[in-house]
Amino acid sequence: MDLGAIASALGQRGPGHALPQFLYNSPDAFGFDMKAIFGTSWLFAGFEAEVRKRGDYLSLMVGDWPVLIVRGEEGRLHAFHNSCRHRGAMLCAPGSGNAARLTCPYHRWTYGLSGALLAAGRMGVDFDKADHGLGTLAIETVAGAMFICFADTPPNFETMRRELTPLLAPHGLAHAKVAYQSTLIEYANWKLVMENARECYHCPSGHPELSRTFPVQASAHFEANYDHAEAFIARMAALGLPGGPVEEAWWQAVRFPLNPGMISMTIDGLPAVARPMCAIGGGDIGSLRWAVEPNAFCHSTSDHTFAFTAMPISARETHVVAKWLVHEDAVAGVDYDPEVLADLWTRTNLQDKALAENNQRGVNSPGYRPGPYSAEAESLTLRFTDWYCATAAPYLDRQPA
Repeated sequence: MDLGAIASALGQRGPGHALPQFLYNSPDAFGFDMKAIFGTSWLFAGFEAEVRKRGDYLSLMVGDWPVLIVRGEEGRLHAFHNSCRHRGAMLCAPGSGNAARLTCPYHRWTYGLSGALLAAGRMGVDFDKADHGLGTLAIETVAGAMFICFADTPPNFETMRRELTPLLAPHGLAHAKVAYQSTLIEYANWKLVMENARECYHCPSGHPELSRTFPVQASAHFEANYDHAEAFIARMAALGLPGGPVEEAWWQAVRFPLNPGMISMTIDGLPAVARPMCAIGGGDIGSLRWAVEPNAFCHSTSDHTFAFTAMPISARETHVVAKWLVHEDAVAGVDYDPEVLADLWTRTNLQDKALAENNQRGVNSPGYRPGPYSAEAESLTLRFTDWYCATAAPYLDRQPA
């Protein structure tokens, strides 16, 4: 990894501008991003609803790093490196399931749900199982959402837990289930995918369906210049429903009104699920947008929560994982149609895939020069890029000369 080239590229970035080409298409820059950004930050990993019972597990990839989240004894959550302590084979394939024990498919080394090694055949009298438990990751939760961190000393998490919990708790993620999930392969750098996801400058032309419900002219904290915004804020206060905004440099949350007459973020603006997750105010509560750097955002409306995660794969490939959560008692085919539920964001994600891939192709041009962001329309994209640079620089400073 050429740290000098990375430092040079970071130093070339002008204030308020996009990044130099090297940081969008270089394998060296991608390797740096995995260590400096994904290796040090809190990462949104999914929902407690996905690992509800003892033995439930969620296996996911962060780049080429396999991670395993397990619900263990007494309901405790554990996060592990999904790598056997024998010769490193992955214990569980990406996906979810339930297991009383975690058994390596290669040589049958077997671990308890707490990660302790229970059995390892033919290993000799001097072998101590206690020295070969699974490697652990930090894991924290906020109102049903799970976060992991690879760092030995993770960043402070308490402010986020304290500030986000009152906003997110009314949306009932503790009593939810995943009703629909998709993974979209995008041939673009993860930063281009996220820059696109952090702005709606492109929405009026790029997302005609989303624009029906989403206030596409809103600013960083979704303060909109539309007539019903003040009335919405007053109504939420009367209902006792917190709206924020609350934030630190690496996360942000705010409740905002949808377009007039719109109740949910669906094709027609109406709830797609008959069994609400939050029935306050008759369900007319706008959307709670909560976003986490480096790679996730979610929208929680009265009837469902939509989650978007951009997982880096290589310098020019990103997998977008989308999940739709509904009330745990909602019945598919009765209370909701999964295809109808997922329609709006599926269309939006496919449109964003085309935009991000086209962006990557243009960035690859020898004529590419980083341009300035719109302070009004791209303030969250600027925020993301500033955060990226502010996180990358200290990591570089800590590396040996």
